[in-house]
Amino acid sequence: MTTPELDLRHRHVVTNGVRLHVVEAGPEGGPPVVLLHGFPEFWESWTRQIGPLARAGFRVIVPDLRGYNLSEKPPGVRAYRVSLLQEDVAGLIRALGYERARVVGHDWGGIIAWALALRQPEVVERLVILNAPHPAAYRRVLKKPAQWARSWYVLFFQLPWLPERVLPRFGRWALRGTNPAAYLPEERRRYEEAWARPGAATAMINYYRAMVRLGGLGRGGGSVPSIHLPTLVLWGEKDVALLPELADGLEEWVPGVRVVRLPRASHWVMRDEPLRVNNHLIGFLSGSVS
Repeated sequence: MTTPELDLRHRHVVTNGVRLHVVEAGPEGGPPVVLLHGFPEFWESWTRQIGPLARAGFRVIVPDLRGYNLSEKPPGVRAYRVSLLQEDVAGLIRALGYERARVVGHDWGGIIAWALALRQPEVVERLVILNAPHPAAYRRVLKKPAQWARSWYVLFFQLPWLPERVLPRFGRWALRGTNPAAYLPEERRRYEEAWARPGAATAMINYYRAMVRLGGLGRGGGSVPSIHLPTLVLWGEKDVALLPELADGLEEWVPGVRVVRLPRASHWVMRDEPLRVNNHLIGFLSGSVS
């Protein structure tokens, strides 16, 4: 958890034509670390990491992704293409005055981080992925019925209006960690407040609609370029949405990648095992662990 003495700065930054709500912590001169949340979360998904990273000397930058919580919610499915989402992050890094940053992403934040590393590696110093599939690995695993069974909600989200209606119920069901303290009652209330903001439910679900209708993760047959960046993958093996084998064989596309499996953690790995995750993050992002 963040501690009372931790100074959190909230502001809005306009980048790539969208206004993002951004939270910052840590020394202003520290190496920048961008934390990207996933679905159905918002910046508070990282509250177990912000304080430790800031106290380790990093300048921690935590946006609400476009469409989420206090960030702008552009209309239409096309506004949530992965190509635009990764541009948001690159633009945010530059708007804050940095040429490069260490980028950490979970779930959809990890999908965006993979895309950023593939399309604009010059803005990524180091890359950390938490339970988010590499696009080529996902394409391969989607051939298996077991993954489609886990990804049922992706197809459900293609329906009109109904997914928005049930989003609060789905969110409460989805946020089930293996650690009883993963999401405290007051935190869950703030999540529900974020989901209830005008336009948020449709914007959040439009990520999946854009992925299926406009191409993106798991689509296409072309080769995926290699990522030649220091890369760490943390994978909670009790993920009910993603098969553990999505973390297998990543060296094919990311030479030198380091994969750490957390057998007791669910999809919400940074919530289930915050101490282990924080130790791995600080060691890797500082360069003391390759």
